[in-house]
Amino acid sequence: MNSLITTMVPAPATAADAAEVMVLQRCCWVAEAITNQTTDIPPLHESLEVVRSWMPHAWVLRDQGRLIGAVRGFVDGDTWQIGRLMVAPDRQGEGLGGLLLRHIEAQAPADVAWLVLFTGASSERNLGHYRRAGYVDFDAAPGLVFLRKPR
Repeated sequence: MNSLITTMVPAPATAADAAEVMVLQRCCWVAEAITNQTTDIPPLHESLEVVRSWMPHAWVLRDQGRLIGAVRGFVDGDTWQIGRLMVAPDRQGEGLGGLLLRHIEAQAPADVAWLVLFTGASSERNLGHYRRAGYVDFDAAPGLVFLRKPR
């Protein structure tokens, strides 16, 4: 792992991060739209107000002030729902996604039973990352694969 990565720590997102997160989100999910052959992907259509509304549940990763990644998590029953895991396209492949995933997993309250996330059914790179991190497929919907692992 890159030594720079080991010193980076995600910070809690604030409302002031929302606009940058929205731009990063759109950059990241364009590739997902191409891979999964659909633009019917919520991150491509969320308004600034919607993105701002989930900032209290998100963490951001910056390098010299530049937003290079983000992720969110929240409790839903007995699960910790992980989503909007994103890394700037020019920084992918550096271990930042894994860093963000480990960070958001560590934020899960002790009383949740499952860590849950989903990705596009054709997103082989994402599926590979999540499966290597211990997630297993447990459900599917048109165009989506849902994965989980025990807390």
